[in-house]
Amino acid sequence: MAKLIKWLSWLDNNLVKILTVGFIFLIPLYPKFPLKFIDYTYISIRLEDIYVALMTLIFVIQLLRKKVSLNKQFLTLILLFWLATMLSFLWGAYIQKTVIYKHLGFLHSLRRIEYSVIFFIITSTIKSKKDFLFYVISIMTALITVCLYGIGQKFFGLPAVQTMNPEFAKGHILYLTPEARVSSTFAGHYDLAAYLVFFLPISLGIYLWKRKIAYFLIFVLALFTLTLTASRSSSLAYLLSICSFLIYLRKFKMLLFVITLSIGLSFTTNNLSSRWAQALRVKQIYVNEQTGQVVIPQKMTTKELPAGTLYMEIDKATEKTTEQTRKLLTEKIIEDLRDEAKKSGNTLTASEEAQMAATISAGLKPVSTVVSDISFATRIQVEWPRAIKAFLKNPILGSGPSSITEATDGDYFRWLGEVGLIGTSIFLFLLFSIVKLIRQKINTFTLSEKYIYFGFIFGLFGLLLNAVYIDVFEASKVAYTFWTVSGIIVGSLRGAK
Repeated sequence: MAKLIKWLSWLDNNLVKILTVGFIFLIPLYPKFPLKFIDYTYISIRLEDIYVALMTLIFVIQLLRKKVSLNKQFLTLILLFWLATMLSFLWGAYIQKTVIYKHLGFLHSLRRIEYSVIFFIITSTIKSKKDFLFYVISIMTALITVCLYGIGQKFFGLPAVQTMNPEFAKGHILYLTPEARVSSTFAGHYDLAAYLVFFLPISLGIYLWKRKIAYFLIFVLALFTLTLTASRSSSLAYLLSICSFLIYLRKFKMLLFVITLSIGLSFTTNNLSSRWAQALRVKQIYVNEQTGQVVIPQKMTTKELPAGTLYMEIDKATEKTTEQTRKLLTEKIIEDLRDEAKKSGNTLTASEEAQMAATISAGLKPVSTVVSDISFATRIQVEWPRAIKAFLKNPILGSGPSSITEATDGDYFRWLGEVGLIGTSIFLFLLFSIVKLIRQKINTFTLSEKYIYFGFIFGLFGLLLNAVYIDVFEASKVAYTFWTVSGIIVGSLRGAK
């Protein structure tokens, strides 16, 4: 009985820490299977939401019982961010009427609170350097597992669960084609790439701290996995952050080695180089000079990123329109006609399609241009202007969470559009304050101990660069991971002067 009482007492004293360790592995490793679908969106309630709710409840109970103590650093700033988010929701839902589905706006707001509440839970559990090291080993173990699984998808046919579109988000088990980009246990390759961008400077910082080759091999493993994602924006963010990191530390020999290694690994797959080559390309397109309609004859394949309609004219076309091009042009026009008809609830006959396609073709003129890929064109022409429009409706509070759909593909535009200047400013100031605290507190540390903290700072820098092109701070696995690691880093500074 005495042993049982002793064990129960230990469990009671360490329950929040045990749940935290489970959370560190659950978030990156458990695939995004839906538990409950939400109306009017393909974002679902998942196991992670239940786990965080349970974890938060137990944390509050243990806090009231004085089994844990609340780390009040950044409490005011985070509460202000929560308040700004909820004010934006209330304004958009009930005053400005820009949040059409109120339950969605509330859930989007709650998710932002859910992500950052982890910060307080984790900082409360770090009471010694031993706790800090245990968490570091845990996040590195999770990183290794994520990378190995991603590599297994590429070379051994391991399955994936993605949320890249509404159908995938239903929890289907997918098997990647040979040219597909790996996503590991994440919702898509972009999320995985952002996660790796954050961890690459951290893993290199741990290697510089511990000087054990195993940690450098973790860095190489993560870098190779990043290459397999073929994410251009994340690869660029990685290069800028890792180069800045090593230049700041004046590690010029290592900088040269890491750049050489990065270039060498990029040649192990042609996905990344081919995607960069497709970012801008010279192409003959067809334009109706009166209506501005743009038609790009192209065959859609999984190996080539399609061109978007964002273009810069070079000259009048010099190439002759071949029969193959004319056929592709007609197919593209008919495809667009069918899409428009479907949206309006109509069905066109074959003769109607042929007649309308012929009329449209007659008004199109070939033009030689430099065109962007559809990814960049969609951001420039649709997503970013939509966010700017939402921001201009109310620059102070924005149009409310969820008011500009599930994704904007650029966090800065999304923040401004949804939570306005107040929410955006508070969030960015919060990140700046975390970095400032780290810089102040680590002055008493040895040089080797400082490396992991600098790694975190430049990992955050990489995320901020990535946020220009991707919603990284709203991607659940990335957001949870960021606040988890932030909590570990800040919690370890408790005893620092």
